[in-house]
Amino acid sequence: MKQQVEVKELKEGKYVIIDDEACVIKSITKSKPGKHGAAKARVEAIGLFDGQKRSFIGSVATKVYVPIVERKSAQVISITGDIAQLMDMGDFSTFEIVIPEEYKDKVKEGEEISYITALGKVKLDIRT
Repeated sequence: MKQQVEVKELKEGKYVIIDDEACVIKSITKSKPGKHGAAKARVEAIGLFDGQKRSFIGSVATKVYVPIVERKSAQVISITGDIAQLMDMGDFSTFEIVIPEEYKDKVKEGEEISYITALGKVKLDIRT
């Protein structure tokens, strides 16, 4: 799910869709309007799921899409290798997710963990 906003409404730390990927905005720089045009904005962002740096330049009146990012909690039902089966604590649906290398020691069966979902993708969000 996504919604449309103007570039001038974006803020650092919020989300934006660049190249069909949900990204976290790291910096926004705006120029003053010139003699022959509108003010421009340069948005630097990092992909939420792939970690790639992305940017775009456009008028501050340009409309862009913002992903609806949801933070949810789930219980770990079982772990097989590097795949964990999770049950959402809200609607009790089950799904599988690959456990990243840095979280292998933190994900244990029976425990509750948090995850992020946006644009049909899922990522573990374990904060220490």
